Amino acid sequence: MDTPSKFRNVPKTAQTRLLIKGGKVVNADQQFFADIYIEDGVIRQLGDNLITPGGAKVIDAKGKLVIPGGIDTHTHLQMPFMGTIAIDDFYHGTKAAVAGGTTMIIDHCIPQKNQSLLEAYDQWRGWADPKVCCDYSMHVAITWWSDQVKEEVETICKEKGVNSFKMFLAYKGIFQLNDTELYKAMTCLKENGALALVHAENGDIIDENCKKLMDLGITGPEGHLQSRPEEIEAEATQRAIVIANQVNCPLYVVHVMSKSAADCISVARKEGKVVFGEPIAAGLGTDGTHYFNNDWCHAAAHVMGPPLRPDPTTPGYLMDLLANNDLQLTGTDNCTFTKDQKAMGKDNFTKIPNGVNGVEDRMSVIWEKGVHSGKLDPCRFVAVTSTNAAKIFNFYPRKGVIQVGSDADIVIWDPEATRKISKETHHQKVDFNIFEDMVCHGVPITTISNGRVVWDDEQLHVTQGAGRFIARSLHAPEAYSRVLVRDKVNQPIRVPRDGYDGPVWKAGTQPPKDGKRPPPMAMDPDAPLPTRRDLHASGFSLSGSQIDDRVKHKASHKVLAPPGGKSSFSFS
Repeated sequence: MDTPSKFRNVPKTAQTRLLIKGGKVVNADQQFFADIYIEDGVIRQLGDNLITPGGAKVIDAKGKLVIPGGIDTHTHLQMPFMGTIAIDDFYHGTKAAVAGGTTMIIDHCIPQKNQSLLEAYDQWRGWADPKVCCDYSMHVAITWWSDQVKEEVETICKEKGVNSFKMFLAYKGIFQLNDTELYKAMTCLKENGALALVHAENGDIIDENCKKLMDLGITGPEGHLQSRPEEIEAEATQRAIVIANQVNCPLYVVHVMSKSAADCISVARKEGKVVFGEPIAAGLGTDGTHYFNNDWCHAAAHVMGPPLRPDPTTPGYLMDLLANNDLQLTGTDNCTFTKDQKAMGKDNFTKIPNGVNGVEDRMSVIWEKGVHSGKLDPCRFVAVTSTNAAKIFNFYPRKGVIQVGSDADIVIWDPEATRKISKETHHQKVDFNIFEDMVCHGVPITTISNGRVVWDDEQLHVTQGAGRFIARSLHAPEAYSRVLVRDKVNQPIRVPRDGYDGPVWKAGTQPPKDGKRPPPMAMDPDAPLPTRRDLHASGFSLSGSQIDDRVKHKASHKVLAPPGGKSSFSFS
């Protein structure tokens, strides 16, 4: 079910027939030369010497790559957060996305604590539908737990086209769930066939670290980093993996920022657990040394959670894991705030709004740091920027691949061209770019969204409200194929036994009212004594009496022939 915007007003003069000629098609599994015929927003033909209707606009792609449009799995456009609202709304954010080669985003609907999830969903749709320039979908966050939330999750799954829900292990008192709530939420998601997303940081430790650092007089952006050391990201990642595994719920860890958190995911996947890891453009393209910059505004512009890591080898390490499928795809966590908004925390780093840019630059940054460096090949690039997202979130092969019948979300990519990233030339509203002056090889020459050219010759041709909400069905095969089988074969084991019919202690038994202890058990003086004392059984009595007290004992025992030789030694 697609939901076209009621505000949609796409000019009818827009070309509905396109023919892309001479390019090399790159999908996640193969590369080949082919022409592509597009009509009414759908790929109709793919191959050589196509016979097409007249009137099609011809796009020359000779010497270029033709790839599926990028899918950014993690954005926060127009998000109310930390006392302000992200400056890039759904219009500015999505027009910047298509300029960078991304043709679909998955944004986040994040209810306030105790707010109805359905109410928040309608609110977010009301913000997005009139403004989006490309297709989009949404994750819904679970920020509190109750029977009402459980019922609303079921409704959203069945009626609203959402199959992924995000939970926070951080932001204590705002969004954070405790372990019991996390367990119950994941159980509910599993029962409905949805995917559990987690922001993995230990919010309780962060809260205490922030207090300690502020007491020490550390109030700048460097405090943000030091309050969130790498190990608390790894701890929360591992905890989320364990809880998800206990209820057999597939897990997706958003914005993996550190080596140790990535290693937790890698190890879990090797153990057969169904878990996916999402590094982001910021963590792959830059590092946390910026938090120690002497310019407060520069340092604050990089504040995000989890923070960028100061180890300069981290981006390359994450890219290596991405190349080898230990991590699966890339997002941006695009949540942008201007210098003035960041200055809300000028005297207290805990009040700096968290978030950075990336929705426009992700594709070029991944190509530069991945393909141009030799870590990724073009097919893997397509997989981690588009195809894997479509599979995991269950809208493949509609998107994420160039084949007949798929949506015409296509990018003509020049692998040899370069561009310098700058806040002066980007199309986002934010006044800072964390990739400032980075020169990237790999540039989108033309972006086609729903069969319409929306970026060409460095010019935008977008219309507010032209994008559609893409509904996603439950039980995504990429996440649930193994899970459903495990439900059948990994049932808990019950051992059949005969019932116990012996005495049972009564819980809560009280001592006598007079406070005296009950007398010791009396011995029967007429009971026969054992002919030989059983040293394996205890005859010890708390009363001091022993079972063989009436047996006369010799004063001494002479050992005549012990093992090893004779002796006249006596024990007295």
